[in-house]
Amino acid sequence: MALLIGMSKTGVHGAGMAAVPFLAMIFGGKNSTGLLLPILCMADIFGVSYYHRHTKWSHLFKLFPWAALGVIVGTYVGDRIDDSSFRLIMGVIILGSLVIMIWQERSKNKRIPDGWWFAALLGVLGGFTTMVGNLAGSVMALYLLTMRLPKNQYIGTAAWFFLVLNLFKVPFHVFVWETISWDSFLLDLTTLPAVVIGAFLGIWIIKKIPETYYRWFIIATTTLAAILMVF
Repeated sequence: MALLIGMSKTGVHGAGMAAVPFLAMIFGGKNSTGLLLPILCMADIFGVSYYHRHTKWSHLFKLFPWAALGVIVGTYVGDRIDDSSFRLIMGVIILGSLVIMIWQERSKNKRIPDGWWFAALLGVLGGFTTMVGNLAGSVMALYLLTMRLPKNQYIGTAAWFFLVLNLFKVPFHVFVWETISWDSFLLDLTTLPAVVIGAFLGIWIIKKIPETYYRWFIIATTTLAAILMVF
């Protein structure tokens, strides 16, 4: 799982989403999010260190306040739903994002939404889904693909978004949900070698994918993650 997380943070985004349902089946929806979060933070550091120069900060400044609100809402809701509801909510959001992504790619209308409401809506959804299930990848893919970012800018912008947001989530997991403990953190540290290998493997894979095909690659990996989550 840590190998997939490492790959996801250096461009193979669907790999990380594919790991989430397996952990949820083993540890339960809420507990698995706390166990996974430190691994995500470690992998985020590798993604930021490699792609930081490609970041489009103008998009992030629009998203961060709304994403923080989404995390707070997700903290409240996630404390009150069971695992079956967790899977249903995540599946609906991922599939909905996927349908919109495919529609956008096939549509002749390539106009980029520039209203504040678009960043607000996807920012709140991104914060909510990352808090409840560490599954904001599909929401961010929808936003960044809509912005028509080139491959490296897509990865660099997503890397900073998730590093900041995942660090913001840590106190909520430690003090509110109590899903991160010293023991679970030490267990997460043992996965660091796999995270490193996955990060470099992800960089190698992304270099092999031409710019023109990367958008459909993101859609394909999101589809796989949606299928795993729902079924």
